[in-house]
Amino acid sequence: MFSMRIGSRFRRAAAVVLGSVTVLATMVVPAEAAGFAWTPTPTGSDARLRGLSAVSSQVAWASGSNGTILRTADGGAHWAQVAPPGTTELDFRDIEAFDAQHAVALSIGEGEASRIYRTADGGRTWAESFRTTDPKAFYDCVAFFDPWRGLVMGDPVDGKIQILATVDGGRHWQPMPKQLLPDAQPNEAGFAASGQCLTTRGPFDAWIGTGGGATSRVLHSSNGGLTWRAATTPIASSASAGVFATGFTDPRHGLAIGGDYAAPSNPAPALAVTRDGGRTWRPAADAPDGYRSGLAWRGRSTVIAVGPTGTDVSTDAGQHWRLVDGGSFDTVDCAHGACWAAGEKGRAARSA
Repeated sequence: MFSMRIGSRFRRAAAVVLGSVTVLATMVVPAEAAGFAWTPTPTGSDARLRGLSAVSSQVAWASGSNGTILRTADGGAHWAQVAPPGTTELDFRDIEAFDAQHAVALSIGEGEASRIYRTADGGRTWAESFRTTDPKAFYDCVAFFDPWRGLVMGDPVDGKIQILATVDGGRHWQPMPKQLLPDAQPNEAGFAASGQCLTTRGPFDAWIGTGGGATSRVLHSSNGGLTWRAATTPIASSASAGVFATGFTDPRHGLAIGGDYAAPSNPAPALAVTRDGGRTWRPAADAPDGYRSGLAWRGRSTVIAVGPTGTDVSTDAGQHWRLVDGGSFDTVDCAHGACWAAGEKGRAARSA
C-alpha cells in the first residue's frame, strides 16, 4: 500500500477499497493456460499477507498484518506462526528468506513502527536489528543481493528517498549518507503492497518503483545501492497509482507493473518494459487488465502477475498475457521453478 507523508489517509482508503474486493472461491485454471495452476495451501490465518519469500517447492515464508509471520517446510501442508513475541501491533509487509532457518522481516509504519527483525533458527527466536527513531520515516521494502548484502527502501524524508544497507545478513543496518540518497519528486513514495517496490538481480543491480509524483518512476542502482539513476515510466501516477513492483530476468530485461489500487477493476493496462536495465521504459504491447501489485519470473520466459482481481501469466517474457485465476492475491514469488502467492484473509497457494 502507498506510504508517504499523507500516506495514513491512503492506507485507510486502501483498506476500504481492497478489503471490499470479493475473494473468488474457485481456483480452477483452464488446462490450456500454459499448464499453470494454483494449489491452495490453507494457512489457518486471517491476516492480509503482503510479504512473501519463496525458498523452494517445500519452503516458503509469508508475512502481514497483526504481527503475522508464517513459515512452511512441507510444501504448504502446514503453516506455523513464527513471529517475534509481542509484535501483534506490527504489520510485517515484507520478508526475505535465505533458507528454512534464516529470514529477515520488515514491519512498516511511521516512526518506530518501522522495524527489522532477523531469525537464524526458523523463527523460534528473533533479534530486532533496526528500529527507526525518526518520526518522519516510513520504510516500505527490503531486498537482498545475497545472504549478506541487502537494502531497505523508505519514503522520502526532506526530499530524499531513504536507503538502509546491511553487509552482515541483516544483523546490522546503516543509513546511506544523505549525499548518496536519491532525490524525490514532490509527493513521491513507494507502495508497500507486495514487498516488491525494491527488487534486486545479481550481485549489484537494484530497482525501486514509485508513484504519487508527477510521474511514476523506476530508480536503478548498478553498484549495490551506492548511487541511483531515475527513469520515468509510462504507468500513470497519482496518490493511489504508480509502479508497485518490478521484476528482471537478467540485469537488462525487466518489467514494471502497477496501476491504481483505488480502482482495481479499471481495465487500463499498467505494464512497462525495459531492455536496457531500466534506463528507458516503454508501454507493453499487451498487459493484464487493471491493477496488479505483484510480479515474479519463473525461468527466462514465464512471468506471473497478481492483484486483487486475479492472476495473469505470460509464457513469452511479457509479450502476451492470459488471466488464469480470478482470486485475490497481493504478492507472488518464485524460486527453483516453484511459485508461491499470498494475499488477503490468509490466502496462500503454490504452483510447481
